[in-house]
Amino acid sequence: MKHLKAFFLNLIAGANIMTIVLMLLAGYSDHLSPVQFPRLCCMGMVFPFTVVANLLFVAVWAFLSWRRLLIPIVGFLLAFPPIRIYMPLHTRAEVPEESLCVISYNVCGYGGNYKYEHAFDTVFSYLKSKRPDIVCIQEDNDERNQRTFERWGEYFEYADTFNVGKSKVKNYVGFYTRFPILKREVIPYESPTNGSVAYFLKIGTDTVIVINSHLETSHLNASDRNRYQEMIEGDMQRDTVQAETFALMAKLSEGMQIRARHVEIIHQYIEDHRQYPVISCGDFNDTPISYARHTMAKGLNDCFVEAGRGLGFSFNRKGFNVRIDHMMCSDHFEPVVCEIDNKMDASDHYPLLCWLKMRAK
Repeated sequence: MKHLKAFFLNLIAGANIMTIVLMLLAGYSDHLSPVQFPRLCCMGMVFPFTVVANLLFVAVWAFLSWRRLLIPIVGFLLAFPPIRIYMPLHTRAEVPEESLCVISYNVCGYGGNYKYEHAFDTVFSYLKSKRPDIVCIQEDNDERNQRTFERWGEYFEYADTFNVGKSKVKNYVGFYTRFPILKREVIPYESPTNGSVAYFLKIGTDTVIVINSHLETSHLNASDRNRYQEMIEGDMQRDTVQAETFALMAKLSEGMQIRARHVEIIHQYIEDHRQYPVISCGDFNDTPISYARHTMAKGLNDCFVEAGRGLGFSFNRKGFNVRIDHMMCSDHFEPVVCEIDNKMDASDHYPLLCWLKMRAK
């Protein structure tokens, strides 16, 4: 009986160790380029599930063997960096009066959530109430002729909206601020419908670059999303699930490879302009554990990681709740507070709000 118990405990310990190995592979997979490692680039998406699995082992060992609690605890210590990226746990700080309020928001053409008859008015009123200094809008498309650009000009002295799309499908990124815009530069990379625009602002005596990006989408259509929904709800046969999983991963991998090439160009642009304070934000269409977010954060601080708390889901489609909107800043700024407002549901994204304090020179 004693030998049987030892065998049983060793079996569970082995499963726990395998879970930790998978957690570490998934957690640090953001260091691998999807171009070079296309089959591994999706691993970051399973990271939260491995964390939950390791947490369950804590409960198992608390009941079966206190000494073996060390196994999942060591696993969490080894995985602390990606856990902190995925779910930072900061207390809310007071916002200094002199801090900049920067908002990034994919408004889905002011019609992502059709519960609002006047979606632009809802978005416009909300953003005005936050009294932002800089607003970066993705999918700033006035498809319903709501005179959105003119309306933005009623509140912001300096405004610009630029079509980054090069095909028949237009995709505008909007930029609205109370600071003078010195110039606008489009960061050159090939994409039919997406892009990044750098704005040079005059803030006090400083020239600050703010990059507004809308990166490549996941390439999942409505049918793909519905099948994924069936999978996670258990409404699909096992053999079908396997086939659909591989098909889903192939599509996701395709988008990740495109984003990898684009974000490397953006990163190089930032490196070439290191003399300026930089803020880089937008809809990256990639999770916290991804090559795109990791590469964009090189040499910059992830504002949500440094000053946010919780999971911070920014994409709110059912079954696809994840943080894909991000904001980075150079060391010229200190992120004080960063949050995703899930009460503002006028789009399929929630707005990302960050308050940044300029460090003393």
